[in-house]
Amino acid sequence: MSKQIPATSNMKGDLSAGLVVFLIAVPLCLGIALASGAPLFSGLIAGIVGGIVVGFFSGSNLSVSGPAAGLTAIVLTAIGKLGAFEAFLLAVVLAGAIQFLLGLIRAGVIANYFPSNVITGMLTAIGIIIVLKQIPHAFGYDEHAEGELAFIQHDGENTFTSILSTINHIQLGAVIITAISIAILLYWQKIPKLKAIPAPLVAVLAGIGLNALFIASGSTLALEQSHLVSLPVAASASEFAGQFTLPDFSKILNADVITVAITIAVVASIETLLNLEATDKLDPLKRYSDPNRELRAQGLGNMVSGLIGGLPVTSVIVRSSANINAGGRTKIATISHGLLLLVCAALIPTLLNMIPLSTLAAVLLVTGFKLCKPAIFKQMFAKGKYQWIPFVVTVVTIVMTDLLVGVAIGLGVSVLFLLWGNMKSPYFFRKEKYRTGDMFVLELTQEVSFLNKANILLTLDKMPVKSTVIIDAAKTLYIDQDVLDIIREFAQIKAPQKQIKVVLRGFKDAYKVNNTDHLFMDGEKEPQVVVSHSQGTHKELLKELSVN
Repeated sequence: MSKQIPATSNMKGDLSAGLVVFLIAVPLCLGIALASGAPLFSGLIAGIVGGIVVGFFSGSNLSVSGPAAGLTAIVLTAIGKLGAFEAFLLAVVLAGAIQFLLGLIRAGVIANYFPSNVITGMLTAIGIIIVLKQIPHAFGYDEHAEGELAFIQHDGENTFTSILSTINHIQLGAVIITAISIAILLYWQKIPKLKAIPAPLVAVLAGIGLNALFIASGSTLALEQSHLVSLPVAASASEFAGQFTLPDFSKILNADVITVAITIAVVASIETLLNLEATDKLDPLKRYSDPNRELRAQGLGNMVSGLIGGLPVTSVIVRSSANINAGGRTKIATISHGLLLLVCAALIPTLLNMIPLSTLAAVLLVTGFKLCKPAIFKQMFAKGKYQWIPFVVTVVTIVMTDLLVGVAIGLGVSVLFLLWGNMKSPYFFRKEKYRTGDMFVLELTQEVSFLNKANILLTLDKMPVKSTVIIDAAKTLYIDQDVLDIIREFAQIKAPQKQIKVVLRGFKDAYKVNNTDHLFMDGEKEPQVVVSHSQGTHKELLKELSVN
């Protein structure tokens, strides 16, 4: 059972982490809304709901939910297809209801089938993407919105061409702010009397102060508004309330709305389960989060978000990993970040709009590097090709496409390697050459699947005339029915035709194969004089039989 800690046991660390996640979430929420073709405030609503509603009902202590970059293309297409944002909001509500139902029928069990090498690859790829996507912002090239994680961007550029374009748009003021922010993030915690103050908060305040100094001195280093956070500012309480939008329930039976709802529910659920698994992998306390409870929490979150004008929400690894790195240990961090989004969006949007994007890029660069540090590659390579090849494929495909496509391809490669591994060694053999004839002992492995059928059939067909063949199933946990049929046919029909003596031992009653090892116990002793012997895997035996 996973170790749980009281919700208030890490209050200081959780509130500090919540502040860090809040600072990162503001531009991400706005950027994802912009990339989705939705009102900017809808991204903030999704962040607020993801923090407060999903955070409260989720069983995860560390997962942070909000608008997801992986859904931007779906949202952009859906809004255009449905013709009105209000109709899209209805689809979000219905998607939430579907997710809640998936949680009730325990569909979250599919999370147990994600291989660890693919999950590690996903985390590493996200880290690389964060670093690559933040490089332009770190140098002051803010042409593309924060939160865009896809390789091919909406303007036709890709991740790498965007970095190359940065060369022609470097803002020296942004570079200085980035450098100082990174230095603060790396070294602030090493100052004993000051480490109680969160380093990201100090970095943000330093970024605001430096830019204010540049502006006051009339320096060319001063950053324009396009290089700062850009939060919608309401002139009054009524104007703020007017930014919330209700769904159009008159279209509840519209086929297009239902199709969009199902699409969002399926994609958001898969992305949530992947990110939940990845977050649990990063958890220092190694706790387990119930995927079915998470689906229900996400369903409630999407219903609430859609009802008040927000984008669909999922668990998001960028904010979740930032939460962990900042010292978050309970869901207090997630909920507090949602409350901060709500309060600050309502009361101090002007102050938030003074934060340089280059400062936030520094925070994300440090977070991203921790996810993709070289030690991770070294660890995966040490585990052998069956682990590192699917890992590398997952990393490369996610970086070059998007999260879901990359995970799907990585999962496919992992399954192929699993199948290949099953085919590799259906048994180990020992051959002993007696003066009276050859004896072959075939010791079956723990799992003998239908993929091993051809190799076992070929081996038994190649057994020499007048030999003794002992098939030992004592260590098996599972033998496919097709393989059992081959063994029965060999023992009862093929072996007598070639005067081969067959001894079957260790077969469980469930296999319905009669063990005949009593033959050696009833006076028909094994020959005692050994001329030579050999042993190895089935490939080595097949090679030896082919030569002979």
